[in-house]
Amino acid sequence: MTEILSPERADRDASSAAPVVEHPAWPVLKRSVEAIRAAQSPDGSIDFEAEGAPSRAAVEAELDSVCEAVGRISALLPHDAAYHEALTADLRRWAEDGFGIPDFLDSLLAFQPAQNRADRLQHLVVFPMYTQNGNPDRNLEAVVLRMVWPDWLAELERTRYDNPLFCGITFEDFTGGYDTHSAVLFPETIAVREAPARFSWGGIFCDREAARFRRVVAAACDVTGLQLPEEARGLLEDQRRCQETFVLWDMIHDRTHSHGDLPFDPFMIKQRQPFWMYGLEELRCDLTAFHEGLKLEAEGYPQGRDVSYAMLLERLFRFPVTGERKRNYDGLGGQLLFAFLHRHDALRWTDNTLSIDWDLAREVTVKLREAIETLYREGIDRPKLVHWFKAYELVSTYLAPHPGSTWAKGPDALDTSLPPRKLVDEVLPDEFPLSMFYEALAKKLRSVIASTEGITAEAPAHPAAA
Repeated sequence: MTEILSPERADRDASSAAPVVEHPAWPVLKRSVEAIRAAQSPDGSIDFEAEGAPSRAAVEAELDSVCEAVGRISALLPHDAAYHEALTADLRRWAEDGFGIPDFLDSLLAFQPAQNRADRLQHLVVFPMYTQNGNPDRNLEAVVLRMVWPDWLAELERTRYDNPLFCGITFEDFTGGYDTHSAVLFPETIAVREAPARFSWGGIFCDREAARFRRVVAAACDVTGLQLPEEARGLLEDQRRCQETFVLWDMIHDRTHSHGDLPFDPFMIKQRQPFWMYGLEELRCDLTAFHEGLKLEAEGYPQGRDVSYAMLLERLFRFPVTGERKRNYDGLGGQLLFAFLHRHDALRWTDNTLSIDWDLAREVTVKLREAIETLYREGIDRPKLVHWFKAYELVSTYLAPHPGSTWAKGPDALDTSLPPRKLVDEVLPDEFPLSMFYEALAKKLRSVIASTEGITAEAPAHPAAA
């Protein structure tokens, strides 16, 4: 069973433990995990008959090395002792079963980082998993991380933004699956025989979020000529301040998925819906974080002010031009925010220079949140398909649909006798293409965004310094 530490004990362990990445067993563990990863198939199994595959004895030797290294490092991390014991058992069983599709349910259930959220507390995590926005295969991965849980954040979570499963985390070091754009550690990505009844934690790497934000936004301001207020410029110059901004934003965003006038499945995981519905849900959560940031700023929290700036800049500059265009729901939300601000004169592109009326932008952004909240509230009384069309109407008021879109022609163009999920097939992969502004911006920022792959807090913030 996971050891539950008192706050005093957890703080003491966090401040006194030697860095895991400086332990001589860490590079050994990392090398052995990389060797096993190279032998795995996409589903995590190892086919020893495949051309170029290592021998089973060689892989077993690497697995023995991993187990031994975990045991040596675990002495630094008494709060993870039960997890590391279960991890070793899962690794051994995987080998005994012939390295088939891995099942690490027992060690997943033993890993409970949300129960000890002491600031800077370290964890050594090893699982077969895919990395969201990173490696799609269920390879073995190893990552050393630290918790981000300053006193002011802990107090806000305790008193007004209850989110007992949320973990703000930073990288110490990682294997190949995280040398990517992935910035999350989610239990849903781990290879298990069956999903647990409920997940008990979720981690977001705020150092990677902050570092790529600083790099991309700095470049975007150079390209567009946007002049930032002094407070916003400070975010681009201070990695730690930016990390704390993102961990607050993420904590509020994450809990918003289960708060408000919601459908029965707010995450929409078990439903097949048009991607603009996912885009509106993610944007709704970000706009709620923005709104709460304004309230916190009024109460004297500088982190609230920073969240409002970060949300606008991240959504306007990075989201629309990151990732492929196929059903890019986060990109859609960024495009919608830009168009909404532009339509309400809070944002102007004149003489090839971008300008933002920051006071008006705050007011207009709150109005967009209210429009989406109204859509949700009224949607409870509508059939699903009608709700989808009302959402499409909201988005297409500000974003031009693809000229070949069937959905843009309205219900008469669709066979509404079919179940709603079948009509999703009529949605184009890029139903709302990039505007001319974003097409140009995407070309200008392409190399900068590519340079953020695998970025951490230690990387230079500005692309010119990379």
